[in-house]
Amino acid sequence: MKVLIVGSGGREHAIAWKLSQSPSVEKLYCAPGNAGIAAVAECVPIGAMEFDKLADFAVSREIGLTVVGMDDPLVGGIVDVFEARGLRVFGPRKNAAVLEGSKAFAKDLMKKYGIPTAAYEVFHAPEDALAYLKTARYPTVLKADGLALGKGVLICGDYAEAEEGIRTLMQDKKFGSAGDTVVIEEFMTGREVSVLSFVDGKTIRVMTSAQDHKRAGDGDTGLNTGGMGTFSPSPFYTEEIDAYCREHIYQPTVDAMRREGRPFQGIIFFGLMLTADGPKVLEYNARFGDPETQVVLPRMKNDLLEVFEACVDGRLDEISLQFSDQAAVCVVLASEGYPLHYEKGIPIYGLDAFSGKDGYFAFHAGTAFKDGELVTNGGRVLGITALGDSLKEARANAYTAADWVSFSGKYMRHDIGKAIDEA
Repeated sequence: MKVLIVGSGGREHAIAWKLSQSPSVEKLYCAPGNAGIAAVAECVPIGAMEFDKLADFAVSREIGLTVVGMDDPLVGGIVDVFEARGLRVFGPRKNAAVLEGSKAFAKDLMKKYGIPTAAYEVFHAPEDALAYLKTARYPTVLKADGLALGKGVLICGDYAEAEEGIRTLMQDKKFGSAGDTVVIEEFMTGREVSVLSFVDGKTIRVMTSAQDHKRAGDGDTGLNTGGMGTFSPSPFYTEEIDAYCREHIYQPTVDAMRREGRPFQGIIFFGLMLTADGPKVLEYNARFGDPETQVVLPRMKNDLLEVFEACVDGRLDEISLQFSDQAAVCVVLASEGYPLHYEKGIPIYGLDAFSGKDGYFAFHAGTAFKDGELVTNGGRVLGITALGDSLKEARANAYTAADWVSFSGKYMRHDIGKAIDEA
């Protein structure tokens, strides 16, 4: 089968790497792809939001399945466009991708169906939000309703910070129309856990757990980013918590979407907070997480294409997911200045060290070829992933491998998975 992947980041590189191992994949394409993806797939210069061009390409190349990795095209309705052309595509339709596309929709859905989450209010006007914030309990959380590159969440310690946050989101429009509506919710404390799942509209199959590190600096300091590193599995996600989430969060979410006339087919990412009152949903995403995918897929034993096909065909109940007992840790190598201003086009060295080393991976996020040389092309440049027989071993291996790579301005956190030592 010929398969097309839509996207260009580390998540898409991990998906391409995993799909390349399937004996059923005859040819892999990726649009637009990156320098690392080019090693396992033919990259096509079509943007992720150019739906008609992508569909034309899928028809002309007789693509058997298109896998959409990114949130923007899913929320924008790429699946609807492909299905209207009679093309097989993995991902939720536009009316289901709203689970990620609108935080207000997601919160209202959870409230309606009794899915545990933080208390909240929704505001469409800055003056109404500010009036509410004068009597709110602090710290409190402001969330841009729409997509904001994973950075539209502000934790405010007092009214002054909240006032500045409303100005940033709703008045200065830092994230554009994503801030037209804002969700204000109670601040929850506890361990954060990410759980990815496959869904075929009615059946859900939960993958292994992971934990992301969003802040730019060590000790969870600095600005929010798209993610500076991950580890899997989470030692805090116990069998008891898993059983609770399956009964009260995972299947109820799938059932709620179906009852709302929005059957979800694809990936649901559950961002959870393990509070003293039990697990609660922080957020939903409608696709693989980045960089969670870079630690989950290396541990997955299944043929990924078979699972995708089962989701599209509505027979996910036939699939049993299998994951390695090994742990995985991913350390993101970023460009100095990320997530604000950073340079591009800087030569990258040392990736040859990964050749022939089992259990070590360099997933490309922001890379390109320039005059035949591998260079940086984004804020997050590489996701260095390593396996180990324990989380501590995987962490040590990942940091060893991170030192193999060099480029001017290389930046990384040095405490990814440090919580492991506290478990």
